[in-house]
Amino acid sequence: SESGIFTTTPSKIARMGRLEPAQLFVVDLDTGLVSTDGEPELTVASSAPYGEWYAEGKLGVRQLPDPMATIQPVEPLLKRQLAFGYSQEDLRTILAPLLRDGREPTGSMGNDLALAVFSDQRPSLYSYFKQRFAQVTNPAIDSVREQCVMSLRTDIGPQGNLLSDEPQVVSHVELAQPILTDFELERLRRNPHNALHSTTIDITWSLDDGEDGLEAALERIRAEAVAAVEADTTLLVLSDRPTSAERVPIPSLLACSTVHHALTRQGTRLRAALVVESGEPRETHHLAALIGYGATAINPYLMLETMTMLDEPTVGLDGPLADANELAIAAISKGLLKILSKIGIATIRSYRGAQIFEIVGIDPDVVDVHFTGTPSRLGGIGIDELAREALDRHARAYPEAHGLALAEHVEDGLLAADSEKLLPQGGVYRWRRDGERHMWDPETIASLQQAARAEDGREESYEEFSRRVNDENAGKALLRGLLELVEPGEPVPLEEVEPAAEIMRRFSTGAMSLGALSPEAHETLAIAMNRLDAYSNSGEGGEDRRRNIPDPNGDERRSRIRQVASGRFGVDVEYLSRADQIQIKIAQGAKPGEGGQLPGHKVDDYIGALRYALPGTELISPPPHHDIYSIEDLKQLIYDLRAANPSANVSVKLAAESGVGTVAVGCVKAGADHVVVAGHD
Repeated sequence: SESGIFTTTPSKIARMGRLEPAQLFVVDLDTGLVSTDGEPELTVASSAPYGEWYAEGKLGVRQLPDPMATIQPVEPLLKRQLAFGYSQEDLRTILAPLLRDGREPTGSMGNDLALAVFSDQRPSLYSYFKQRFAQVTNPAIDSVREQCVMSLRTDIGPQGNLLSDEPQVVSHVELAQPILTDFELERLRRNPHNALHSTTIDITWSLDDGEDGLEAALERIRAEAVAAVEADTTLLVLSDRPTSAERVPIPSLLACSTVHHALTRQGTRLRAALVVESGEPRETHHLAALIGYGATAINPYLMLETMTMLDEPTVGLDGPLADANELAIAAISKGLLKILSKIGIATIRSYRGAQIFEIVGIDPDVVDVHFTGTPSRLGGIGIDELAREALDRHARAYPEAHGLALAEHVEDGLLAADSEKLLPQGGVYRWRRDGERHMWDPETIASLQQAARAEDGREESYEEFSRRVNDENAGKALLRGLLELVEPGEPVPLEEVEPAAEIMRRFSTGAMSLGALSPEAHETLAIAMNRLDAYSNSGEGGEDRRRNIPDPNGDERRSRIRQVASGRFGVDVEYLSRADQIQIKIAQGAKPGEGGQLPGHKVDDYIGALRYALPGTELISPPPHHDIYSIEDLKQLIYDLRAANPSANVSVKLAAESGVGTVAVGCVKAGADHVVVAGHD
């Protein structure tokens, strides 16, 4: 500078002259030095031999000697599955695809399931937690195309002090991913080299203590965990393996988060790794929630054991199964990367303990103590209800211990009549008579079909359909079912109300793509809405160009709203130029944080041609738009779409979550004509 305070070099000045707009330079006011982008980071990284310290303390899990033995289950497999709430659907729909396809199953439809807080089926605690996700301002990651930056690497052991300049050689075991087999956990727990000092805490409570036992058990495990870490434990294992007729398992997410927050409040959380050894988690969401609330690694022992017991017909294979544990862990790893990518996080270390969830339906007192800091907008169940539901699940496996005869338990709806041989049917992913409530059940669909087809009694059938949708199903499944209209005062004079034709222009259909809906249904919706001068939405699946031409009777089959989603399926200039409104789909309510999914068997020649895709290929839109990483990028896309169709307005579709208002403001500043917030539940 002219005053001569700051110093630099000609080479630095030359580099600064070539800086890209996104690059930074640093001015140090103490030393008077100017540093270009990357130099301060290099200075900090080279200030101590961090790499040498890490390598000196590192062991691989396979470098540890084999344990003398692993824990052998005492209780039969079926008993334990019933105690942890397993169903036949879990085996067929969740676990079998992990072995058959090497990844999570794909579904093309949304979720019409009742919220967990409304369920009468004793759902797991995980069902109350909804994963948050990135929208525009903190973009998601495509975990497949950007896998070079994704990492599940996990360290088991204490963590050093990042602020200390002293040498820190900390003994730890490096894992490629955070899922442990029984054999690996025993290697860690029983290592003779003192690389880790382990303590196992029982996370079950005595059946004799009843509902009050859960609160007391949480106090016990909290105290034991704090004492163990103070006594130099570096591997803390929370285990529900003692589950039996006399011992009831604590919900593993509750136990994990309780210990994590207790150690955090003590300032000792980084001194020990926290491993959850539980039979409860059996979905990727369950595992992600445990990691999000502090688990360093997880041994889902019952899930892994169950998968080794699946037969070929259940999995859908003709030949013998390969190593079930290895296949399952590889598939789960893909699922975890996908979940991380939805929030824009690249490493499992950044996700751990971050609590990237919202809670729907748990009492604030429970949230404040056990899930501190998690957004929760309404009340719900408390510790007593959690204890009662855990006892109910336990009673499915051990009715005699609860003083119930098997016949009484069947009558109570907790067990199927053949429960001694089979798990309950389930009913989360498909409607079952004795399963979870779905808003689209057979009676609702039958009443709608009757209203559409019957010559006589059509009005009565539609009234029955409306009653079921608006009153019964919504009232027992959705938050809006709890709302009531305020009693009206004086009616508004009809002449002051807008004409029906003007009101109908504000109506639009949901954005269901061709493929999720049949061509007949998709076109019928468009015709109906166009007759009303309302809007139908194409969804993200493209649209047949023949629908741009009106029918001989004047009906129009084109969708007035046409979506541009992350997969860009079927998007070209003609598709855009024939729209009255172009909708940029950032997220959707049915699968918040994920792109649309269409299984390969639904992609026939016609749908493949519309989407510019190969028939039979599974079509999954990635969570992020690859050209939107900021509000400025969104503004550029809005500009480009206006250039393609100057007469159309542009909307941006977001999904409801904590903080969506700030994102919506940015979308309006980027030039969106309006914002759609998809609420779902």
